[in-house]
Amino acid sequence: MPEPVIAVHSVTVKVTRLPHGTDLPLPHYATAESAGLDLVAAVADTFKLAPGERALIPTGFAMALPPGYEAQVRPRSGLALKHGVTTLNTPGTIDADYRGEVGVILINHGQEVFIIKRGDRIAQMVVAPVTRLQWSEAAALDQTERGAGGFGSTGVAGSVAGAAAGKRAEIVINTDGLHG
Repeated sequence: MPEPVIAVHSVTVKVTRLPHGTDLPLPHYATAESAGLDLVAAVADTFKLAPGERALIPTGFAMALPPGYEAQVRPRSGLALKHGVTTLNTPGTIDADYRGEVGVILINHGQEVFIIKRGDRIAQMVVAPVTRLQWSEAAALDQTERGAGGFGSTGVAGSVAGAAAGKRAEIVINTDGLHG
């Protein structure tokens, strides 16, 4: 049976390399099926991010998203898993009318200083269409099973077979050979 054909929507985005980013690659997809474009660090040489420290890391480019689109800056899973380094304000939204340099707010939740070298892949960016809403004020909202419950109101226990019997599931993550 042939594989289904999935339509992929594309959009053209104007981009400008800034003086401190002319030698760096533009954001790019690591694989044919990647959803996010890799963003690289446009630091002068190396940058040391101490445990608990946060910093705005430059990327060396600015862009002009077309109206009706946004970009989201997201963490790289390998940096989070192996080093405890992630992005703050996640996802960071870049609006279509912003024309400044794209920056990445990184924080080191790890135990050791994290070294960022020029050209290192530090985050990813996903471009997506924006839905605009119109409010429809109502005196009351329709009732649902959940109601106003939030912030953990549905609990943490899963509905996996055996959970009720008190069986414990364990996931072991081996980081050997991971690249991030």
